[in-house]
Amino acid sequence: MSMIAILIFFVLHWYLSLFAQTFFHHRYAAHRAFTMSKGWEKFFFVYSYLMQGSSYMSPRVYGILHRMHHAYTDTELDPHSPSYDSNWLKMMWRTSYTYVQIMKKKMPIEERFLKNIPEHNWLDRWGNTWPSRILWSGIYTWFYIAFAPSAWWYILIPVHILMGPIHGMVINWFAHKYGSVNFETDNTSKNLFKLDLLMLGEGYHNNHHKYPSRSNFAAKRGEFDPIYPLIVLFNKLKIIKINTVPAT
Repeated sequence: MSMIAILIFFVLHWYLSLFAQTFFHHRYAAHRAFTMSKGWEKFFFVYSYLMQGSSYMSPRVYGILHRMHHAYTDTELDPHSPSYDSNWLKMMWRTSYTYVQIMKKKMPIEERFLKNIPEHNWLDRWGNTWPSRILWSGIYTWFYIAFAPSAWWYILIPVHILMGPIHGMVINWFAHKYGSVNFETDNTSKNLFKLDLLMLGEGYHNNHHKYPSRSNFAAKRGEFDPIYPLIVLFNKLKIIKINTVPAT
């Protein structure tokens, strides 16, 4: 039972955290593929903090970073490109540095990247402090001490602590180096999977670069974006409103 508890905890953290990133940070904050009320926006801010925990990312900063990535893909101004870093660690370090500079407002940002960016200042400030990150890291560690059948399972703790950056690395590094291409673009974006259950549709990176503000990242027969049915459901429930004309 202890092993099952650990596996359930790991899988839930992987997907609930990833849902925050792909639904709220990526499709909403960066691309405005849909709109929502200020009340629901605050709800998903809090949800993102609770699910991302120690690796909480400001939706505001994420949105700016990702818009920069689309504007400058595979150039020196791209905040995360395998074309300008020799390995994924260097790429993620550069991304982290840029993130901090934007978070602390030490980096000038073009006005076009700031349009309709969601903000929740006090939560962003708290979520990006060391006390918050250490608190969540302690919670993950406590869970493993309480439930792990052996110390070997502790090797998963760093994955929990760095969950958000790991999700980002999988797409920003591997989806620009490996995979297939559905559409010709002016960049190196690729689709990692034919059926993307691991990354909840984020693996359709070539599709996304072709149609950046589409709610559905799947584009060809045999592809399935697990988040899109939820987006359709949320639209019917009036939690969100899908934009027929993409905002960005």
